[in-house]
Amino acid sequence: MGNTIRKANQNDAAFIAWAILESSRAGKKIGFFDLIFQSDSDKTLLEQLEKLTVTETKSYCHYSNFLVAEAGGEPIALLCGYEPRIATDTIFAKALAELGIEEDYEERIAAYLLCRPEIDRQTWVLDFIEVKPGHDSFELMKELIQKSLLTARLKGYRKAQTMVEIGSVETKMVYDKLGFTFIDEKRSEYYKEVFGRAGIMRLQMSL
Repeated sequence: MGNTIRKANQNDAAFIAWAILESSRAGKKIGFFDLIFQSDSDKTLLEQLEKLTVTETKSYCHYSNFLVAEAGGEPIALLCGYEPRIATDTIFAKALAELGIEEDYEERIAAYLLCRPEIDRQTWVLDFIEVKPGHDSFELMKELIQKSLLTARLKGYRKAQTMVEIGSVETKMVYDKLGFTFIDEKRSEYYKEVFGRAGIMRLQMSL
């Protein structure tokens, strides 16, 4: 039986939370959301991320931006595709405020902000791609990305971007095979000190 790709719904909150946490860490000891929520408890982090996916304010982490791949009725992979002109930093801060997170969170993610790529507001953005262990990562990532890019084209977008940490070889290889090309990268010793990676690269594809 083949995989099914569908839009996420509120019932996927726990799966989305898991994928966001795993993707943001990408094999590192800590990630972006560990710093935002200031917790060393995965249970607490997952609870907070679940809430973030269903806030009234629709940030880029809102479930409505996600696609889920299923096999036998079980979610096995996930991808976020969003419009940065709508899901802005201000919207993200507002969604976090619903969870009681004040704007001083930006101080805690300063290392990330130093390396965050510039995003064109007229670009479709892909983020948080994650596959459960034991499944064909390349094929699932390919299916999810292609489905998301179809949505982007239908919405009138002519290019898509994503960002990949320097050193995330497997993820970059998938995007390379699908036709994404390297644009630029940002490196920072502070980023390396906090996350153990050199920085972040930006990839783009014409649609």
